[in-house]
Amino acid sequence: MFSEKLQAAMNEQINEELYSAYLYLSMAAHFEAANLPGFGHWMRIQAQEEQAHAMKFFGFINSRNGRVRLQAIAQPPVEFGSPLSIFQAALEHEQHITGRINALYELAQQEKDHASRSLLQWFVDEQMEEENNAQAIVDTLKMAGEGGMALIMLDHQLGARAG
Repeated sequence: MFSEKLQAAMNEQINEELYSAYLYLSMAAHFEAANLPGFGHWMRIQAQEEQAHAMKFFGFINSRNGRVRLQAIAQPPVEFGSPLSIFQAALEHEQHITGRINALYELAQQEKDHASRSLLQWFVDEQMEEENNAQAIVDTLKMAGEGGMALIMLDHQLGARAG
């Protein structure tokens, strides 16, 4: 049985995933305005992934005869700092999402909802990947410094990310 409590929590997660997409789009806009199109491209792809995550919850709720209840999406920041500070913020955001996914998983366990646990296991694994990717870019930016040829090379590398 798909409990109202779990259904409500998943509806909140849809909002979190859509906010994540907005956040990454705002970061993409910042990078593109700063003439770092590769960083912008990476963030656009990230935004698309977050939208897909929201739709995964959307579809799951509907498949369980639940009711999707969309909520207002908060406005993300518009101004950001250096590439390093932006990716540190992205990493912190992914850690926040990981905490939310873990709480959903625990709720599914409490509710003895095995179908939801199966879905959420996919998200647990996905969040490990999301955090690792963001951490790797943070580490590379720390080595590269705040400008120069290394930043341009990383911009080119991130621009090659497939969607």
